[in-house]
Amino acid sequence: MSRKIFFLLGFATLVGFSAIGAVIIEKVLDKPFLSIFEQITPWYFQALSGIIYGLLTSWVAWQIIKSSLLTPVRGFFAELIQDLHLTNYEIVFISFCACVGEEILFRGAIQPLLGIWITAILFIALHGYINPFNWRLSIYGIVMCFFIAGLGYMYEHIGLISAISAHFIIDVVLLKALI
Repeated sequence: MSRKIFFLLGFATLVGFSAIGAVIIEKVLDKPFLSIFEQITPWYFQALSGIIYGLLTSWVAWQIIKSSLLTPVRGFFAELIQDLHLTNYEIVFISFCACVGEEILFRGAIQPLLGIWITAILFIALHGYINPFNWRLSIYGIVMCFFIAGLGYMYEHIGLISAISAHFIIDVVLLKALI
């Protein structure tokens, strides 16, 4: 995948997923779009909770993916990421696009319809982490499913900013670890 396509996909994730989420929230859930940002807890508590959760889960995920059992999986992801020669700025950009667009769509729009666990499984499956032909990747996907369900619980009990913050940190840390 070229860098240009990678960045277009990032931008499409930010705008497209947010727009799809907004339509589902407004038309299917019959709620104002901005209601997903209503504060359950103060924004700074949400952000801090997300940062802490993101740091903890990304550390655990990295420990798992760098294990000898998952060496082929780590090699696959590392090659994919390293071929893009991403700068720190680009990692932040891609992570921002993914965390905002995906959390609006999955937590704000899909989760109220399907629940936390089905949404987490769908999220992981769409990211390609569940693969019946690659059991090592599926092990990583199952672990990540629990972490993503954690984002769902954060959204419901703390607020959307917590899930967005955690997702952002997870993406930044894991992308940096892979380059």
